[in-house]
Amino acid sequence: MTHLTIEPSILYVGTPVALLSTLNEDGTVNLAPMSSAWALGDVVVLGVGVAGQTASNLQTRPEVVINYPSPDQWQAVERLAPLTGAHPVPAHKQDRFHHDRAKFTAAGLTPTASDLVTPPRVAECPLQFEATVVQADLDAKGNFLIAQARVLRVHAAEHLVVPGTSHVDPAAWSPLIYNFRHYYALGQELGESFRTETPR
Repeated sequence: MTHLTIEPSILYVGTPVALLSTLNEDGTVNLAPMSSAWALGDVVVLGVGVAGQTASNLQTRPEVVINYPSPDQWQAVERLAPLTGAHPVPAHKQDRFHHDRAKFTAAGLTPTASDLVTPPRVAECPLQFEATVVQADLDAKGNFLIAQARVLRVHAAEHLVVPGTSHVDPAAWSPLIYNFRHYYALGQELGESFRTETPR
């Protein structure tokens, strides 16, 4: 195999898309797509642009719902992508983004009440994590907020759950993958980890 040395503008090698529900200062709900989230035990680490509305909300009102859309919802995600809840629109976003606070409406999605946090869940998303931010720090360059969100409750669509368990069936769940700014779904299973606890 021959390797080339390259300088890509982004490093999204294939990460799940999430929609973050947070509360704005006026009590309205912000809904923002992102693809820098990963789980460490019961904590999901979120990376969001420091100048955006989501970063502001997470620092001042630390409740959040991490909603995971399925691949067939990519167009709803993309309808959200050029929107910002920040007003005025941050200078670095003004050429490609516009302000809109009615994000659920813009995306064609439905808010539904959460159990333990104030921001609503996205009814259409098959997986939803209610969480609270327990720590938030800037990245090394000061461009991103790295928020550690402790998951308080998980909601999973019934068809994703192995009956009689709390296991998500990996054969039934396919996250929406953001792969170098293109949307993908999972392919066929290649195998399983020796650490799997999912019943056969």
